[in-house]
Amino acid sequence: MVQVESGARPESASRRSKITPEREREFFDAVLDLIRESGYETVTMDGVAAVTRCSKSTLYRQWKTKPQFVAAALRANRRGGLADIDTGSLAGDLTEVARSLGAVSDRDTRLFQALAHAITVDADLRSALREALVDPELVALEAILRRGIERGDVAAGHPALPFVPDMLFGVMRIRPVLSGRYADPDHMVRFVESAVLPALGLD
Repeated sequence: MVQVESGARPESASRRSKITPEREREFFDAVLDLIRESGYETVTMDGVAAVTRCSKSTLYRQWKTKPQFVAAALRANRRGGLADIDTGSLAGDLTEVARSLGAVSDRDTRLFQALAHAITVDADLRSALREALVDPELVALEAILRRGIERGDVAAGHPALPFVPDMLFGVMRIRPVLSGRYADPDHMVRFVESAVLPALGLD
């Protein structure tokens, strides 16, 4: 937290007043796209400034370091795409989850790969990545499974239930390693129909 003397204008307020939300979104999108394309280590404030046609000092006034900038971009891109899924059945919900995850697998997995080393040494980046791409989806998936239990689609004590997140998110991350291809919607749906639903006794 920035300390200011009594009567002084907070530095954060003066910085933020010069950037509109639309311009801030442009900066955030640019830095995350550059990270996906080139990797975290090679992305610089100079590079983002060039892409967004702004001065480097503008970025440094708003975010003092690259890790702070990237963490802010991640948090601003917090996604909760699974929260609206409710087809009325657990099998239907998990199929839609698979389709939704497959639709963003390319972008999300490339970002995870590009940040893999950085998040091991920077706790704030690691926390921001979880807040943006992991926690919202886990919370939504847990709600989907809970509704399935309440409807009687699956028993509360079914041994496969705790492993559903591992299966879904695991196949997303590992497929590029095993086959050189991302887990697109078709692959994710086939995986759920062939592996996840049978494991839950829903085939």
